[in-house]
Amino acid sequence: MIKILIADDHPIIRHGLKQIISEEDDMKVSGEAESGGKIFELLKKNQYDILILDISLPDINGLEVLGKLKRSNPDLPVLILSAHSEEQYALRAIQAGAMGYLNKITATEQLVNAIRKIISGGYFTSDTLSDRLLSVLKGNKKSIRHEDLSPREFEIMRRIASGDTVKEIADKLFLSIPTVYTYRTRIYDKMKMKSDNEIIQYCIIEGLVL
Repeated sequence: MIKILIADDHPIIRHGLKQIISEEDDMKVSGEAESGGKIFELLKKNQYDILILDISLPDINGLEVLGKLKRSNPDLPVLILSAHSEEQYALRAIQAGAMGYLNKITATEQLVNAIRKIISGGYFTSDTLSDRLLSVLKGNKKSIRHEDLSPREFEIMRRIASGDTVKEIADKLFLSIPTVYTYRTRIYDKMKMKSDNEIIQYCIIEGLVL
């Protein structure tokens, strides 16, 4: 029996995924998490064969979850499930340790196949993403400015672009206000920007606004 942990903050999404998985005789949703913190709480108590992870959780960005899993549960395969297009997150997710990326729009048709492929040790990617990964391996990838950001920097950049104040970002991510300012300075340096307006314009163009 394939034991599956689903992490998504929307109960309706979790219910829909469970419905799809329940039709398979050899699969079972053994755990549900609505936040990044809950994921690690469940992993301390139970064993799972695969984690289906939403990239946008309320407390910890999915890319940060992947980073922590590398240290705490390095053998747990992860399938990213996201409402965002591949262009925005897929390459970063695979580079961070995910074994597949699936858009929620196509989850109904592809979820089971994605789980089986990953459980068997393979990667689940679209043809487009596979081509991009091959280009990266060959060293032919076109430089994308925000790919140099850490997962936390990337999350804060997107929140700035979405209009959140420093205090709101600090409250949502459980950080101190000075820490958020430090991250913002790093973002400016890495992105070669001087203001939040530049961040907003860049994120709008790249489709990164929350």
